[in-house]
Amino acid sequence: MRQRTAIVVGAFLLFVPLTAGAEQVGKVHRIGYLTPGSERPSRLAAFRQALGELGYVEGKNLVVEERYAKGWRQHLPALAAELVGLKVDIFVTHGDATLAADRAAKAVGRTIPVVFAVAADPIGSGFVTSLARPGGNITGLSDSHSILVPKRLELLKEVNPSITRVAVFWSPISGFTRGQLKILETVAPALGITLLPVKFGKHEDVERAFALLRRARPHALNILGYPFSGIYRKRILKFARANRLPTIFTARRSAVVGGLMSYGVNFHDQYRRAATYVDKILKGARPADLPVEQPTRFYLTVNLKTAKALGITFPRSILLRADEVIE
Repeated sequence: MRQRTAIVVGAFLLFVPLTAGAEQVGKVHRIGYLTPGSERPSRLAAFRQALGELGYVEGKNLVVEERYAKGWRQHLPALAAELVGLKVDIFVTHGDATLAADRAAKAVGRTIPVVFAVAADPIGSGFVTSLARPGGNITGLSDSHSILVPKRLELLKEVNPSITRVAVFWSPISGFTRGQLKILETVAPALGITLLPVKFGKHEDVERAFALLRRARPHALNILGYPFSGIYRKRILKFARANRLPTIFTARRSAVVGGLMSYGVNFHDQYRRAATYVDKILKGARPADLPVEQPTRFYLTVNLKTAKALGITFPRSILLRADEVIE
């Protein structure tokens, strides 16, 4: 009797730690997030929420390591290398950070999947060989800037048909803004618009850019979509107000906080969708087989308060099309 009791108790004691241990050693997925810009907590919050709905819980089976270049694009390789050193299982990137992440992994002989949450021109930027079949270890979501670029110029002209000179903030070190600028140069003449390209890609460009605008006195300002411009959004808006310049941006937030208009994708939606790519890859899907997703909806936000301060009355045609009107 004593012998049987000892055997039963011993078996129970063996079973308990093994079961607990099995839970403890469950796979913890480590995601490396890398962006050329600054923190945008709401975007990552959307990403984390979507991951949570898919069963990932930070502190249990998920770790998200974040790195921000804060406009210093030259820091991206070192930041990417840090994340590789932390042995991330997958990268999630924004724009120009994508190739930095891929190269950092390959530099140490690793191939780490990369999901870009936002990319203006995935093929032209060298991220993928095809939208339908990316072909490598990179895939994600395009924000279709090439389609939207002409439309933003048309919106400025629709608001004020007398506009003939539009300054364009772009970055020479950002391949996709070079492509956007070329598109603008193609469509501007038909709209009766002369473009004033203004370099705005490095911190030392900022004061020179504003000085150029004071001399050139354009009629409006078009800010192409790239992270560096977001870092100086407050400065841009302050300058635009002081000089009574209508502005158009890509991101809704810029219109909400004082820009005249924005037209583009919903970045929160992009980040939520990126979570589904991460889930598929962590479950065994190959990035090469996951088509790049393109947006099907674009959002127009207009700011009536800013319009009033600039002495602008939005045409009814724009107000009827607006997805959001800030009053």
